[in-house]
Amino acid sequence: MLKPTLALAALAIAAACGNTLTRLDVPVVASTLQVNASVSSVMVRSVSLPTYASAEEIALETEPGVITSDGKLLSADDPSRAVTLSLTQSLDGILDATVGPDPWPFAGIPDVSVDVRVSEMLGSAVTGTFRLAGQYYIGGDGIDFADRSRTFAYTIPMPTADVPGAVAAQGTAVVQLAEEIARQLSR
Repeated sequence: MLKPTLALAALAIAAACGNTLTRLDVPVVASTLQVNASVSSVMVRSVSLPTYASAEEIALETEPGVITSDGKLLSADDPSRAVTLSLTQSLDGILDATVGPDPWPFAGIPDVSVDVRVSEMLGSAVTGTFRLAGQYYIGGDGIDFADRSRTFAYTIPMPTADVPGAVAAQGTAVVQLAEEIARQLSR
């Protein structure tokens, strides 16, 4: 009985070794914007994404209103984590404030928190554009900072009308969002 079990285990290992996964990482896009912040510290909460954008498989609009994924190209990181960290790093480079993700990695509490809820994060093979849209909220706790809520929508041309093109355009869209949020935090 042991030999068939070992043979099945060896077959499963061999099959697993034969599968090659391709993962795409969103390229880092640097902002040239520099902003003097009206606060000393900013926490970016985990970015909320729609179901198709939070999946490991990268989705693409292939016909008007049709979102598909072939399962061959996967995100290099958990999409929500990747967008959160990209937004945090972009804000950190733009603002003259301490910026960190949630959970807050520093002592004390941040002056403000940024909460981003994405309603659309999708490249389109139909239009050759990538769209990032949603709403963000900036709130302060214990400081004199007026809470703010703003909608955003960016349409970015994709270098190619496919999944790699959408991934490349995503980096630009996240930087544009970071620049908009930074302007809301300016003096």
